[in-house]
Amino acid sequence: MTENENANIKRTIRNLHKNLLSQRNDKGVWDGQLSSSALAVAVAIFSLWKYSPKSNSELISGGLQWLKNNINSNGGYGDTIKSKSNLSTSLLCWSAFSIVKDNREYQTCIEQLENYIIKSAGSLEPNAISQAILKHYASDKTFSVPILAMCALAGRLGETGWKFVPQLPYQFAALPHILFRWLNLNVVSYAIPALISMGIIKQKMNPSRNPLARLINHILEPKLLRVLAEKQPDNGGFLEAIPLTAFVLMTLVGAGLKNSAVCAKAEAFLQYSVRNDGSFPIDTSLTTWVTTLAVNALSKEQFNALDEKDKTQIKDWLLNQQHKTVHSFTKTAPGGWAWIDTPGGVADGDDTSGALIALKKLMGNTEEGIASARMGLTWLLGIQNKDGGFPTFCKGWGKLPFDASCPDITAHVIRAILEWKDDMDNAISKKLEKSLNKAILYLKNTQKRDGTWVPLWFGNEHDKNHKNRVYGTSLVLIGLCIAKQKGFSELDRMIDLGSLYLHSNRNNDGGWGGHKDLPSTLEETALATKALCLSKRKVDLSFSTNWLCEECYFSDPKPSPIGLYFASLWYHEKLYPLTYTLGALNTVSDILIT
Repeated sequence: MTENENANIKRTIRNLHKNLLSQRNDKGVWDGQLSSSALAVAVAIFSLWKYSPKSNSELISGGLQWLKNNINSNGGYGDTIKSKSNLSTSLLCWSAFSIVKDNREYQTCIEQLENYIIKSAGSLEPNAISQAILKHYASDKTFSVPILAMCALAGRLGETGWKFVPQLPYQFAALPHILFRWLNLNVVSYAIPALISMGIIKQKMNPSRNPLARLINHILEPKLLRVLAEKQPDNGGFLEAIPLTAFVLMTLVGAGLKNSAVCAKAEAFLQYSVRNDGSFPIDTSLTTWVTTLAVNALSKEQFNALDEKDKTQIKDWLLNQQHKTVHSFTKTAPGGWAWIDTPGGVADGDDTSGALIALKKLMGNTEEGIASARMGLTWLLGIQNKDGGFPTFCKGWGKLPFDASCPDITAHVIRAILEWKDDMDNAISKKLEKSLNKAILYLKNTQKRDGTWVPLWFGNEHDKNHKNRVYGTSLVLIGLCIAKQKGFSELDRMIDLGSLYLHSNRNNDGGWGGHKDLPSTLEETALATKALCLSKRKVDLSFSTNWLCEECYFSDPKPSPIGLYFASLWYHEKLYPLTYTLGALNTVSDILIT
């Protein structure tokens, strides 16, 4: 790299660093900002309208105006304002507009939306809509049923609309949680709120023809409502998710259970979640996750320059987010971290790994740090699957996203274990060593022939299959390169193949998209640049660092919708491009410049 290029990188690093530090909240950590979601807006305002239209009139009106102002040029809606239109979100928005179906102000918008749905589903007929949604989600009914239920509640499926809504096996929610594993239902716990409310309203609106089944359902209903209430956090938000909470609220009201305490708490959560422009995000925030991304993006010099008060504030806050008891919602063991600092968050492999890496930077090998890390590492060991990979939430059979092993999360866990393994006692250190070997073998077995790894919770809308091989491959390469630095051998072939893929899939502008010729983004370019820099393969990175610097120098880094939330909902996060780019340029500066 030339002197001018080096100076440009250092100048961009200073700007990004200053920008990042300026975005801390009053607790000294980072909230970031999740993208506003048309889907979340639609289900939130519709549920508030069903529950209490008068007291929520301003929120409902604001949401409808936001939807009107943010319709895509083709008449449909995507999951974010940067996302392509899709049938699921468009149907939910169409259902929300049933609130004002006779209002002239919205007629043009509704007509555009209906034209888009006709092109996507074939017609506005209930059977066509139902078949299109059920076909799209196939055997996974955890999202297709809520979509069709809202359509039915809005009258969009006609007078007999509920016959198009499948019946979920909601009665299982009455079973003791310990039986879930034995019944191959380990991951159902995450869908229980919707499972219960959807099951109850289906039986109310379209009851079973079997009198014995109707009697059993009637007897079980009080028990199921108690289970639902027990799983609702104090703030009212199930999993901190606006869509999930809204689906529960609208269906309970539709089932004649408006007076349930669950409804009042759900309303309060939705009222709290609305933004000044009338929109809603899909989740409250990713505070814990983006805080660990921010800490881990800082170079050693940048971190050391923080005031001790600031470091202590972040450290104490992060330690307080570690789950110390069995989670009331999922019954998962203590020791992990969730994505957020509120009761609705659930511990997961990615956030726990990020927290452990950040705590090592914040605490070193202090006694308190080692104690916290031991709990976190033990939690991670408890979720490792038989194939050696690590899932998101729970050990299982790999049939659903919640329990399926994931390459990028596995690589993240490897990094967390390597940070702390040498500080653990002999017994746990041996377990960690065994776990590492299994995890690396899993990564070897899941590397594709083209050298890539495919992530689970991140994608690219421009890819025909919505996969993001650049993202997944970059994160795995980062983990493998760090493992090699720590003395692990026989990783060169994996690193070579992954590096070759990244190098050959760089775009002509110097950046990366989900693969070659897809639009370059800061997130993908930053991660690929960092991975190739760590791999120390002979790749000229000046082209890519120049692209990063140009994209970041004159304005805030622009986020792209690469994240996949529950039910594959797209989102973008304000701090992703900032933290990823700062981390990448710091790595380049450390290895190639200093």
